[in-house]
Amino acid sequence: MLNLTDEAFRDTIGTIDERGKRKFIFPKKPSGKFYEYRKWVSYFLLAILIANPFIKVNGNQFMMFNILERRFNIFGFPFWPQDLYLFVISMLVGVVFIILFTVIFGRIFCGWICPQTIFLEMVFRRIEYWIDGDRGAQTRLAKQEWNAEKIRKRVTKWFVFFLISFGIANVFLAYLVGSDTLILMMEQGPILQASNFIALLIFTAVFYFVFVSFREQVCIIACPYGRLQGVLLDNKSINVAYDFVRGEKEMGRAKFNKKEDRTITGKGDCIDCHQCVHVCPMGIDIRNGTQLECTNCTACIDECDTIMESVGLPKGLIRYATEDEIEKKAPFKFTARMKGYTTVLLILMSVFIGMLFLRTDVEATILRLPGQLFQHKGDKISNVYTYKIVNKTMKEYSNIHFELMDQKGKISNVGNRHFKIIKEGISQGTLFIEIDEVLLESDKTKVKIGVYNGKELLETTTTNFLGPRSFN
Repeated sequence: MLNLTDEAFRDTIGTIDERGKRKFIFPKKPSGKFYEYRKWVSYFLLAILIANPFIKVNGNQFMMFNILERRFNIFGFPFWPQDLYLFVISMLVGVVFIILFTVIFGRIFCGWICPQTIFLEMVFRRIEYWIDGDRGAQTRLAKQEWNAEKIRKRVTKWFVFFLISFGIANVFLAYLVGSDTLILMMEQGPILQASNFIALLIFTAVFYFVFVSFREQVCIIACPYGRLQGVLLDNKSINVAYDFVRGEKEMGRAKFNKKEDRTITGKGDCIDCHQCVHVCPMGIDIRNGTQLECTNCTACIDECDTIMESVGLPKGLIRYATEDEIEKKAPFKFTARMKGYTTVLLILMSVFIGMLFLRTDVEATILRLPGQLFQHKGDKISNVYTYKIVNKTMKEYSNIHFELMDQKGKISNVGNRHFKIIKEGISQGTLFIEIDEVLLESDKTKVKIGVYNGKELLETTTTNFLGPRSFN
């Protein structure tokens, strides 16, 4: 670990000043190898994020999280309230995967994959650099009086940010209520779709507030993952790290002097230029070691490599590395802790895949009507039941009926014997089951019922059939 005589930075965060007031960050525009990689990754993920709710697989939206109706689509696979156990396991798989990923690679998710970071750094900040200029220009503009130039730039930026926030809100709403509902709202207008339109305005306001004002505070204050990393990271996790052994050496940091040989003077390779601090979007000094605010965005790596190259020193003073690698020169090792998380992840994935194979597209539930006893109808015994059939597919079934599969008897629906179920629909009703009394072996017989669409067997279910107690 980095030994510091002054660790006051651990009691503060980079976005709060000495008086406890918000301090806005004006990071220097990053550039370099990792930043170029991040741009391509970000644009690819943005394309996926925007396209996901508008892609259909077998008639199902590719990704949808309709909380109000308790309907979820993940990778085009529909989850209904009856599939809650599958949804819970899939969420557990995601959580364990993120935990394992964090234990190994630190907060690389935050810097490279998180939508908050991608939108802020690759969309809103890039527009800000275009309108307001780089770090110095933004700082001067913030202190500048409200003259014509400042008003023009602020109004232009805020208007563009509002339009982008409105677009993001539309995509977000498509995830929640479905792209078909979103398109219907556009066609019918805000009056006929008042509730969805109000939700759209609320989401727009939230996104606008986050990306105009709240910004990096989301990662520091609101996001639970930032707190979780403190528990998950250890000396063997790969992070964006400052090589303090090389940077400090015996004499510590010192300004660069091209006339001296730092290997002789004992000064560290860090020339104390503060460029890694200026470029950090979280306002921290990476040289203080691993910190809560760091999102592993690699901006400091690119900036430090550029400085090292310009002064003729080796790159990699800030790099992806474990603390053990920096301090003890120990290579990365897949630890027992990592193996344990991997085992748990594989078990959960196996359970999830197995349950997916057991899941049916049509689910039927048949239950005896509460409080009703059996009835004698000549030589036959009759019981009354309620049924509920859920069609989880985008296909309509028009010839649904029931048949007893392991008993001789008769099933009679209240209403038509054959009925239909619309796509993603539910059918409920009442039916009678009649069985000859001589075929009943006890007062409670389990019967197996098949749900057919014409001659196609869609689902089987079981229920109890009550009859008179046998004294044989």
